[in-house]
Amino acid sequence: MLRKLAEKATRKSVFRRRLPTALGGSSIYVSGSAGLKFFRRNMALIDPQLMNTLVEFVHPGHCVWDIGANVGYGTFGAAHLVGGGGSVLAVEPDTWLVSLLRSSANSQPNSSGNVTVLAAAVASECGVRTFSIASRSRATNSLAEYGTSQTGGVAETQTVVTLSLDWLRERFPAPQFLKIDVEGAELEVLRGATSILRRDRPVILCEIGEACADAVSALLRDAGYELFDAENHARPRSKLLRATWNTLAIPNAGRS
Repeated sequence: MLRKLAEKATRKSVFRRRLPTALGGSSIYVSGSAGLKFFRRNMALIDPQLMNTLVEFVHPGHCVWDIGANVGYGTFGAAHLVGGGGSVLAVEPDTWLVSLLRSSANSQPNSSGNVTVLAAAVASECGVRTFSIASRSRATNSLAEYGTSQTGGVAETQTVVTLSLDWLRERFPAPQFLKIDVEGAELEVLRGATSILRRDRPVILCEIGEACADAVSALLRDAGYELFDAENHARPRSKLLRATWNTLAIPNAGRS
C-alpha cells in the first residue's frame, strides 16, 4: 500500500541524477514515474548488471541501440563508453519518457557519443499500434498485446508507430551492442531483426519473459548465438540451454 501511494505521489516528479562514475557520471533527467529506484542517489545501485555489461561489451567508436530506453540509464551510459566517435540510438514510445530523454541528450558532454532519440515502438513489422501506459512504474509500459502483472493496470493508452529492427538498420548504423527491454514483446522484436542477427551480429542484452523464453531461445540459437545468464558473474561463463529473465546473447565465433 505504501509503495502504491509513493508511486502515485511521485508520478509527475522530474529531477536529475548522476550516472555512476563507470558510466561517465553525467546528469540525466529521471522521474518517480519511471520507478521509485531513481530516488536513490547512488545510481550504481539501480542497475548494476546493466552497468557491468555495458562496461564489458561497449567500446569507443561503437554504435549502441537501446530498445525500450526508459529514462536513458543505458542510453547515456553507453554514450559515455562509445565516446565522440560512437553513437547511440534510443528508441522509446512513451511520449513522457521521450521528453526526458531529449532533455538529457541536450545536456551531455561533448566527449560522449551522439544520441538520437526516436519516439517509436519496435515490433516485427512497421505499423500503428496501441501502447499501454502502466498505472504503476512506466518501466512496465508495453504494447497493448503484452505487459506483465507489475503494471497495476493501464493509466492511459497512446497510439504509436511501430518499426522493425531491420527497418531501422536501413536508416541507422548497425549496432555492435543491442539492449532490448520491451515487456513481453521480445520475441516479436527479434523476429523483425533477421538481417541484423545474421549479418551484423551484435551482442544482445535482453529481458525475456517466461511465456516466450523457449521460442526466443530457439530463434537466437538458430541465428548462431550462445546464451548466458547476464546476472551470473562467474567466469568462465556457463552456457544456457534456455533463455532466462536477463539474457546475454553472444554471437558464436564459429558462425558468420
